[in-house]
Amino acid sequence: MADMALHVITGAGSGIGAAVARRLHARGDELVLHARDAGRAKELAARFPGARTLVGDLADPDRLSWAFSHQTLPDRVDSLLHVAGVVDLGPVGELTPKAWHHQLNVNLVAPAELTRHFLPQLRAARGHVVFVNSGAGLRASAEWSAYAASKHGLKALADSLRHEEHGNGVRVTSVYPGRTASPMQAKVHQQEGRPYDASAWIDPESVATTLLTALDLPRDAEIHDLTVKPGR
Repeated sequence: MADMALHVITGAGSGIGAAVARRLHARGDELVLHARDAGRAKELAARFPGARTLVGDLADPDRLSWAFSHQTLPDRVDSLLHVAGVVDLGPVGELTPKAWHHQLNVNLVAPAELTRHFLPQLRAARGHVVFVNSGAGLRASAEWSAYAASKHGLKALADSLRHEEHGNGVRVTSVYPGRTASPMQAKVHQQEGRPYDASAWIDPESVATTLLTALDLPRDAEIHDLTVKPGR
């Protein structure tokens, strides 16, 4: 990508999103970091000097348009990186509509809404949309129904977007990480009733490397789907 590219990133507060933001910030690219509320935006701005922030609750995608209308959006977007996600495990017989709606909103509907908002800027820049999906976006295990459904939907969103925007020069990549050492993974282990050992899983920096590989690939090629598994 060109020097001083501008990246809009969700989920930059921890895990994979934080690793990607650190790498892009270190090389001098411009960052617009999404935050759920003003307090988190202040934390991100302090952690990444010079970065701009964008506030809006992904759990309430119906209000994102209103939230963005009160803020200044970038004129050019070289990449939109959807990294934020939530997980709430449970058997189908016990998961409530609230659990379903929360995961579908944050993991699927909000990325679609963010993409809609930034498509004009992405088209102008011949930019790149990266969806951090999950192994659960390719296969569903017991007690993962709602999360896996949201991630299967995210794959469909990415695939459809890729076909729609190819002629506009917008590249679309889905990355499917296996279990990655992050606060989300710690929560998953807690829900599974298992002890959590971060060293057993993929380092977020390794997943960040795969995202940067897709972003920095010369324009004559495009990575559509990239699966990353624990190497230990």
